[in-house]
Amino acid sequence: MSKQAESSGFLRDLPTLIGAVAVALAIRTFLVQPFYVPSDSMLPTLLVGDHVFVNKFLFGAGVTGTSMRFPSFSEPKRGDVVVFQFARGPGGTIFPADQRPDLPRDAFVKRLIGLPGDRIAVVEGRLVINGELVPQRALGKTFTDQTDRRYDTLIEDLPGCSHYVLDDPQWPSDDMPEITLKPGRFFFMGDNRDNSYDGRRVGTVRLEELAGPARLLYWSWDWNGSWLSLLNPLTWWENLTGKTRWGRMGSFHACIEEGDQPALGTAGR
Repeated sequence: MSKQAESSGFLRDLPTLIGAVAVALAIRTFLVQPFYVPSDSMLPTLLVGDHVFVNKFLFGAGVTGTSMRFPSFSEPKRGDVVVFQFARGPGGTIFPADQRPDLPRDAFVKRLIGLPGDRIAVVEGRLVINGELVPQRALGKTFTDQTDRRYDTLIEDLPGCSHYVLDDPQWPSDDMPEITLKPGRFFFMGDNRDNSYDGRRVGTVRLEELAGPARLLYWSWDWNGSWLSLLNPLTWWENLTGKTRWGRMGSFHACIEEGDQPALGTAGR
């Protein structure tokens, strides 16, 4: 085939390629976005190495580089597990994104605890919403993370959403003075309460910074090695069979539903 014919074929296919790229970008921008869970702040609900799809159109997808947002189909609900953005400064310092627009942004995943107008406090490690202590129920079970750190597992009964939380019996209980959430701002906490950098230290998050709720866990991998080591074909079978958490893939429930199995055991397989 001549170079002229090859060039002609490429030009003929170019609109199709451009269209495919445009569709892929539109899906990622307005519909769903993949998110990798990099930390253990949401144990036992989400493990390090979980990959989830974020439903971006529910809260109204934002237009990159502008303050515009598309119409929402649903309001954020207490108990949702949400991906959102904080601003990250030098040395890993974290700020509400709207307070430091000069800094690069980083995605976080936490549980939505406080809605606009709520009064939120933490007293001796216990969550208080609008003056009411949020009930917790001990399960008499433990959860062990990847560093062999052991936690007590409890069920926390948020209004409208019961979910698992972890408590480190060796960690001192913390306090947060009561705050009142301003209009359009939300308060987040990690389920791993003694190992989560969240609203207790950083503050609240605007609606504009919410990407959407995590709704589908499509891949889970217990991998902490270097990506370079994956180039070795001798490791491929071991990684596929020994590192992949096949049983975690599928639908993802932010709140405990009937028939759910307790998220107990360890952070590995």
